[in-house]
Amino acid sequence: MSEENKLPDPSKLKEEILAKYPPKIARKRAKSMVINDPKLDQEIQSNVRTIPGIITQRGCTYAGCKGVVLGPTRDIVNLVHGPIGCSFYAWLTRRNQTDPGTDGDNFMNYCFSTDMQDDNIVFGGEKKLAQAIQEAYDIFKPKAIGVFSTCPVGLIGDDVHAVSRQMKEKLGDCNVFGFSCEGYKGVSQSAGHHIANNQLFRHVIGLDDTKPTGKYNINLLGEYNIGGDGFEIDRIFQKCGINIICTFSGNSTMDKFANSHMADLNLVMCHRSINYMAEMQETKFGIPWMKVNLIGAESTAKALRKVGEYFEDEALKARIEEVIAEEMPSVKERAAKALEKTDGKVAMLFVGGSRAHHYQELFNELGMKTVSAGYEFGHRDDYEGRKVLPTIKVDADSRNIEEIKVEADPEKFNPRSTEEKLKELDEKGLEVSDYKGMMPDMADQSLIVDDITHWETEKLIEFYKPDVFCAGIKEKYVVQKTGIPLKQLHSYDYGGPYAGFEGAKNFYADIEKILSTTIWKKIKAPWTDKAAADTCICAEFVA
Repeated sequence: MSEENKLPDPSKLKEEILAKYPPKIARKRAKSMVINDPKLDQEIQSNVRTIPGIITQRGCTYAGCKGVVLGPTRDIVNLVHGPIGCSFYAWLTRRNQTDPGTDGDNFMNYCFSTDMQDDNIVFGGEKKLAQAIQEAYDIFKPKAIGVFSTCPVGLIGDDVHAVSRQMKEKLGDCNVFGFSCEGYKGVSQSAGHHIANNQLFRHVIGLDDTKPTGKYNINLLGEYNIGGDGFEIDRIFQKCGINIICTFSGNSTMDKFANSHMADLNLVMCHRSINYMAEMQETKFGIPWMKVNLIGAESTAKALRKVGEYFEDEALKARIEEVIAEEMPSVKERAAKALEKTDGKVAMLFVGGSRAHHYQELFNELGMKTVSAGYEFGHRDDYEGRKVLPTIKVDADSRNIEEIKVEADPEKFNPRSTEEKLKELDEKGLEVSDYKGMMPDMADQSLIVDDITHWETEKLIEFYKPDVFCAGIKEKYVVQKTGIPLKQLHSYDYGGPYAGFEGAKNFYADIEKILSTTIWKKIKAPWTDKAAADTCICAEFVA
């Protein structure tokens, strides 16, 4: 990187942030803040408990299981065993979209809960759960009912799995299974992703051996159709002649889950939420996987070309190039217009899943630099790449999450490719069954922060003065009060889709609007008004 484009050294910023904390907390937080050097193998602390009393972005295990992974599936009744607030919290908050057609089931519009009361907490809620399952079946006749444990359920010992088994046997034609996803089960919503993957794999995957009709059959893992992203991705793959058997979990159905083991290849979008499924399907059924990014026009084109290389079909490769050639002119035209406002601007991304990595591609296309980024529930492999997996220590919190033993299925295991071919593809840069992580793609001296705190957010904004800050709804208004516009990338507010070629154009337009809005300059950040700063009441950390 040339000197004029080099990022400012954030060493003093890091020191100033840590100086505010008590020594023990400062030592811990220091490990989660890395000044990036792509030439080095740097280690970042992640997937550890948030320090009590510090405000961060994280959600709970239940939110990751029900809200993220199972929430976008339209024909399963997602029944929450717990107080009504938990179910309401995870009900349509991520703007997952779905297309049930003219006669398909769609239960996503409903909020299902056992609505546990005080007497259920005291005397147990298993009878109420069984009654709720029966009632949901009688009214909706679903193919499946998922039962999700919340914190009180784990504390009083209700066995959602035993009740689910009993009701499955009683109902006969409805697949009923439970999730031990109590909110406190892990350090973040990441634990819920793992639990959801395990139970889907155990109870649903592999139930339907119907052979797909398409020539090139794939699954798309870690795409949740927020704001219609999945619809745009489906359009592109269909245009190329590639058949998506199942998306985990945007616009998904139980039948598609059950048939997903018949795919030739798995493409992984959100590595954190779904890598477990990719690994388990590879082990049991012989399906290789590749990490892709369909956020950004150039990234989408790269992903399509990777699929063409995998299938080694010249006709498919030619069709992919035709599609890219058809789509890119309008993308470049829209980008050129936006560049008048966006070129040279600065962005920061603190978003869950792989989004803090993926959206850097879109900002690159807008000529914008990402100076700082991080995940709210990432693991070390999301930052450093899967090469570090053997060195990650399993702590007590991780042991709370069941590791199910997966072996090659004696009847259904069918290696889709030879070891020699996979090695050859890997040498071509396809990264089969691998992911290099976010840090190698970030600029020298960019600041990477895991599980960023409220205090750290304020100091980073003061230091970098970004033109746009990307995070979630919890951070939106706090950040905007500093005079910095926030682009909400968890549910896109009212925007999207942002995936694929059309999504890139939508994103260009939205960022151009944000950077063209002068209202943000009217807001004064607290530290710009000395008089106000002198009279404000500030929180202090006590050792």
